[in-house]
Amino acid sequence: MGSVGVATSHHLYPPFPEDITTAPLVSISLSKLEAGNESESKAFFEAAQNLGFFYMKLEGSALGERIINGAEALHGIQQEFFKRPNEEKENYAREKIDAFMGYRRVELKENDEQGRPKRNETYNMRKDDFVGNAAPLPCHELVTSNWDTLKDYVYNCRAAIDLMISLLEKHLQLPAGTLAQLHRINERSGDHVRFNQAAIQDWSEERAKQGEHTDFGTLTILMNWLGGLQIRLPETKEWVYVKPIPGSAVVNLGDALVKFTAGILRSNIHRVVPAPSPQNAQVRNSLVYFSRPEDAVVLRRLKGGLIDKQPVDEKEEQEPRMTASEWTLRRSVGDLKGVYTHKGGLELRENMMVSGKA
Repeated sequence: MGSVGVATSHHLYPPFPEDITTAPLVSISLSKLEAGNESESKAFFEAAQNLGFFYMKLEGSALGERIINGAEALHGIQQEFFKRPNEEKENYAREKIDAFMGYRRVELKENDEQGRPKRNETYNMRKDDFVGNAAPLPCHELVTSNWDTLKDYVYNCRAAIDLMISLLEKHLQLPAGTLAQLHRINERSGDHVRFNQAAIQDWSEERAKQGEHTDFGTLTILMNWLGGLQIRLPETKEWVYVKPIPGSAVVNLGDALVKFTAGILRSNIHRVVPAPSPQNAQVRNSLVYFSRPEDAVVLRRLKGGLIDKQPVDEKEEQEPRMTASEWTLRRSVGDLKGVYTHKGGLELRENMMVSGKA
């Protein structure tokens, strides 16, 4: 399928500085993965093992360019949503509609021009509503009036994710469908689209530390226009910014893939902080698609292929089994104090925030 043409709005924002150290993410071409390019597929698998983060170049792929165009449309929609009065947004607050989905705000110590506390805000919209797996939750009129745009975005992100899942199966030497059967789009799961808005705010080392986390799902697709995402380099423990690249998404793996593969794959620690100057003078929005295993799937080591060659952790084998929905709920409320890192180990961190952010 040919290229359909694409444009991004990155040029409307202050440039990302060239004089700071940035994360060494490799760039993986979606069009080459779609074409079955073996060297690109190998590079993807190595990135999934080594850092757990990579750029996915979307340009040159019809699917990828649909994702870019959808993200640009939703970027405008989320900016309009977050401009709405707080009282209006709070009608769809998480506390009112669902344990995880809906609007959420965190008030900061700094005040805006009207003397009100600034807010960091998110709005989660579940995949199951858009694909018809459930009666839709109450949602803001900007969601209902742009339903088709959101639905298309869900299907397009999932098409890219399903391709990556199939390639992981191949490189892990698992029977075809081993991972795919745990991530069927027409089954209930915690997949969701997230609108993000971070206020202009001063650097806070305490806030940065509290925001350190891993994503607790399968694969995450992040579209961003400003810096702010940082990852912790596994070898040096140094925190470095991820530079936004027009025409590319940032993709990372979550804890579910660490648990399924007995630590062959990496879910890397990351956090969101104020963008570097001069970008830190802008309100920061990002758009995220989080994929997760089906709600009923038990998160445990799979059998077969390379996984069977991994050492068995007796302590982990004795841990109580949780379904993906139980895992998501307990992680989202901070009940599980820690993050799952490479080799499946639980890293305990004081005051760790564990909900996925980007």
